Amino acid sequence: MKTHFAAFVLLATCFLGLAAPAWSIEVRPDALVDKTAQEVLAIVRQDKEIQAGNTTKILDLVEAKILPHFDFTRMTRLAMGKNWAKAAPDQQQQLVNEFRTLLVRTYSNALTTYRDHTITVEPLKDLGDATDTTVKTKVMQDQGQQPVPMDYSMERTNDGWKVYDVTVAGVSLVTNYRSTFNSQVREGGVEKLIKTLVDKNRALVANDKKAAAR
Repeated sequence: MKTHFAAFVLLATCFLGLAAPAWSIEVRPDALVDKTAQEVLAIVRQDKEIQAGNTTKILDLVEAKILPHFDFTRMTRLAMGKNWAKAAPDQQQQLVNEFRTLLVRTYSNALTTYRDHTITVEPLKDLGDATDTTVKTKVMQDQGQQPVPMDYSMERTNDGWKVYDVTVAGVSLVTNYRSTFNSQVREGGVEKLIKTLVDKNRALVANDKKAAAR
């Protein structure tokens, strides 16, 4: 995955991160994105430790304020495609856990990289009884650069609206990973994919520790 796409994906998740109480009640998805985008960016701009790249603080923010609002089980299932059915229940849970960790570790630096950007949200029409929708937004970059379209695929659940995919400039997060996952499963089955994810996450943790020690 290209770094530019990776960074924007976490930026997308960050815009949904600071409205934990709101998710338990019926809040329009577009209004939620619009409100929380401003809140998250304001916090990042004011927090010098996050701006300096404090890995622990960034990860704590992601864990506490962002991840509860994403359906990682559905995201992993979509990324696995037909191979999801080949995994035993315990393997499926391992895949969800490792995929979740991979996304957090890979994209956390975007919090500081894109703190000066703004976002505009396209209002949704009447949702009615719809249980699935797409919130379309645009990330406004530096002057002279084209806005980046960013869409959130969201599902209405008993716990409120949950994100199960993010599409940046026409590229779906789950689709982007599907070819990689399929390749790993073809080479060595589900266990091969799990091992690859575990190894990748260990390497990312090691890199974070090296960066913190500098």
